[in-house]
Amino acid sequence: MEIWPAIDLRGGKCVRLRQGDYRQETVFGDDPAAMARHWVEQGATRLHLVDLDGAREGRPANLASVRSIVKTSGVMCELGGGVRNEESIRTLLDLGLRRLVIGTLALREPDWFRQMCRTYPDRLVLGIDARGGQVATEGWLSTSKVSAVELAQWFVGEPLAALVYTDIATDGMMTGPNVAAMAEMQAAAPWPVVASGGVTTREDVVRLAAVPMAGCIIGRALYEGSLTLADALAVAEPSECNNQKR
Repeated sequence: MEIWPAIDLRGGKCVRLRQGDYRQETVFGDDPAAMARHWVEQGATRLHLVDLDGAREGRPANLASVRSIVKTSGVMCELGGGVRNEESIRTLLDLGLRRLVIGTLALREPDWFRQMCRTYPDRLVLGIDARGGQVATEGWLSTSKVSAVELAQWFVGEPLAALVYTDIATDGMMTGPNVAAMAEMQAAAPWPVVASGGVTTREDVVRLAAVPMAGCIIGRALYEGSLTLADALAVAEPSECNNQKR
């Protein structure tokens, strides 16, 4: 199972929110590129970036930070937040990002999203953020009447790189992931599904790996120290971790 340390960007800083609430922000660093280097030095081979300002404003808003992270980290980076048109897709891919996560527009304009998947095969990730099993959009400010599994099934057959599934109720709460919901999505979707939200301990990673999920995004737990990246990698990618030790 892949481990994706998360770097959430707001105002050029590395932050974390609780349940996507912009009023419940914790700043973990003023230099996102330095944070990226830190995770790579700890063994990260991929990074999950979130442009929180972009998610709220509907357009990429932390380009300088993203460019710096991609340039200095030297690992695969994906980004979500504010990717709402093809111009943004081209701009972000030109920065060197390997994958882009799109959520709101996939729900609002499914035909457009299908066309983008075909135009940029294996570069786009369907981002589904759910509250109570229903899709949330606009940076989690709104909740739709479409279920998470239903939205995923709209795009069966499209050349997506992956699906990132976030359970808002657990995100940033340090209470453990919604394993049942993640397993349901993994069973329903034909692409690799990456779990996001609530991962707090080594045991949480074990439970997700047992599903098995294709990947796992970890945020607050790494920053607050309830889980180390080394432990997460040892559980999820034992062969890779061992190779790094040799």
